[in-house]
Amino acid sequence: MQLRDYLKNSILVTDGAMGTYYSKKTLKDTTVSELANINDKKIIETIHKEYIEAGAKLIRTNTFSANTVSLKCSRIELRKIITEGYNIAVDSAKGKDVFVGASIGPIPEKLESEKDDILDEYYYIINTLLDLGADIFIFETFASTNYIKILAEYILSKNDKAEIIAQFKVNAFGYSKEGISARRLIEEARGIEGLVAYGFNCGIGVGHLYKIIRNLDIEDENIVAIPNAGYPDKIYARTVYRDNARYFGETMVDIKKLGVKVIGGCCGTTPSHIEEIIENLDGNYEPSSIYHRNKTQKKKGISNTPNRFYKKLMNEEFVFAVELDPPYNGNIQKTMEGANILKAEGVDIITIADSPLSRPRADSIIIANKIAKEVGIDVMPHICCRDKNVIALKSIILGAHIEKIRNILLVTGDPIPSEERIETASVFNVNSIKLMELVKELNVDFDPEDAMIYGGALNPNLTYVDKIIKRINKKQEAGAKYLLTQPIYNDQAINNLKIIKENTDIKILGGIMPLVSYKNARFLNNEIAGIDIPENICSMFTKDMTREEAENVGIEIAVEIAMKIKDIVDGIYMMTPFNRVEMVSKIIKSIR
Repeated sequence: MQLRDYLKNSILVTDGAMGTYYSKKTLKDTTVSELANINDKKIIETIHKEYIEAGAKLIRTNTFSANTVSLKCSRIELRKIITEGYNIAVDSAKGKDVFVGASIGPIPEKLESEKDDILDEYYYIINTLLDLGADIFIFETFASTNYIKILAEYILSKNDKAEIIAQFKVNAFGYSKEGISARRLIEEARGIEGLVAYGFNCGIGVGHLYKIIRNLDIEDENIVAIPNAGYPDKIYARTVYRDNARYFGETMVDIKKLGVKVIGGCCGTTPSHIEEIIENLDGNYEPSSIYHRNKTQKKKGISNTPNRFYKKLMNEEFVFAVELDPPYNGNIQKTMEGANILKAEGVDIITIADSPLSRPRADSIIIANKIAKEVGIDVMPHICCRDKNVIALKSIILGAHIEKIRNILLVTGDPIPSEERIETASVFNVNSIKLMELVKELNVDFDPEDAMIYGGALNPNLTYVDKIIKRINKKQEAGAKYLLTQPIYNDQAINNLKIIKENTDIKILGGIMPLVSYKNARFLNNEIAGIDIPENICSMFTKDMTREEAENVGIEIAVEIAMKIKDIVDGIYMMTPFNRVEMVSKIIKSIR
């Protein structure tokens, strides 16, 4: 019988954890059990058989972390580990009326990871399992449907009878590590061909998962619920889960009553947890009728927060944005004075940098909020990925929305200087594109008329324009509405801008950062990444110039560059050097 046929008339009870139970049985402080497929087959076979004896109708192969990244092995070694893991599970289930599912976990990715390389690894794993005869594939603890959709299509192209289960990992608030809500994960999974069931595993305990599923809109579909036993403790440096099998079994039956059709256990669960599920089912494997529907209609109306800048930009009107640095101490007087001067100059929006050059300054959100309230001008705080994890990023973005900030610039952020890395660590939990995807998900819960509008950075000084365009397309897919460029000083960057505008439809504000002295020009050109100042511009400054003379040269250069790009871009993005707002005012007057 196929899995989809079984689920028409009966709920499916799976096995429990492999890694944490392996650690418990062997007293080893590791949950990576896949190497035991080679080194200790008997213990893996014993675990499978214990789950079958406990009443599991489906067991998962011991291959969750079987990839070259997690196991730090060659592909030849990986193939052997997968082969042995699959064969142990099949042999354990022989003669039993039990399904065997091939477990595939997410391959760890770094910021520099290429999607094609990751996909190639998944294809290798899948091909190995297909060669072994696998026809049930279980993707576990994924954070989005991005790879699932591609891999499901690939599996079906090789075996159109294959059955696929997708399981996502969410936190106690119902969001994956990529910021995608449980609701959206289910909605997207519904549209993927070949998924016989989809839902959640790992990450949270049974009580939290019950609350998340209770608030979903689920219909006549095969929803999966495979939570952890709870939350672990550290005892003598070992990760230990409490023995809560009875509570787990009772609550899993409550989850089953929500209309869930696939139930089982993840980290911290044991055969005892599965036995408790079976005991509490008391022979009733009939799927429960779904009594809960949580469909809520979003209220659509006129935003209470006017976004003059964005409206003007979308109406094809030329805009002016000016960046101010927040103070590095408690004195905000210059920043506020500058903001008032810029408002009087008719600037459309003020952007606030987020600790530029990795030097600590006042928080960009707080300063932007103060300017918006006291000066009465649209603001765009920068939010970079360098200093905050996903939890902190979501918190400050939600706070910004509550404070009626609607425009934000999402950037990866300058790296910490090497000499300071001993005392200060970068976070980089996500990059700028993943941060955009996170905000895109947060916007789902906001009134559509009052969503966060966000943009990103663009460096037109890079050599390969085709790569720049590909990255722009990714940012647009992630919801970016506009891009602010790095400072432009040379004709090559201007030519790149022309090509970018011809091949994309995103709004672009051209970056102008006035130079203020010989020393300033040389420093920026030689020490700041992403800035390229031609020698003919640097040579316009001399060491013996007065401040006024140097400023006049800087204004002349800035105006000339701005006039060159004015017909290409949708607006000008001025970066104020050393709080010299008067320079910026003179430049804006000259190019209006």
